[in-house]
Amino acid sequence: MAWVYLLIASGAEIVWAFTLKASDGFTRPAMAALNVAALLVAVWFLVQAMRVLPLGTAYAVWTGIGVAGAAITGIAVLGESMAPMRILAIGIIVAGVAMLKLADG
Repeated sequence: MAWVYLLIASGAEIVWAFTLKASDGFTRPAMAALNVAALLVAVWFLVQAMRVLPLGTAYAVWTGIGVAGAAITGIAVLGESMAPMRILAIGIIVAGVAMLKLADG
């Protein structure tokens, strides 16, 4: 169940990152409210996952999925660059997250 919590936390972190940009410096109240809510959800589920998973693994997977997810969201939703180096970097992050999962079972 800890890995499910970690995936939920990671998904909420992606929402948090996207709404941070979409809030336009917290000048859009709905996006700002969603941002704070997503952050609270992300941290709560991360804490639940850390009750079972090692700190280093949980935090690295959480941030890794968040970083890769935010980058992919930026490309897909915001029209950010799909430069080959960015795609390679996202792949390396995903590979690192997978390796951490395999290392801790």
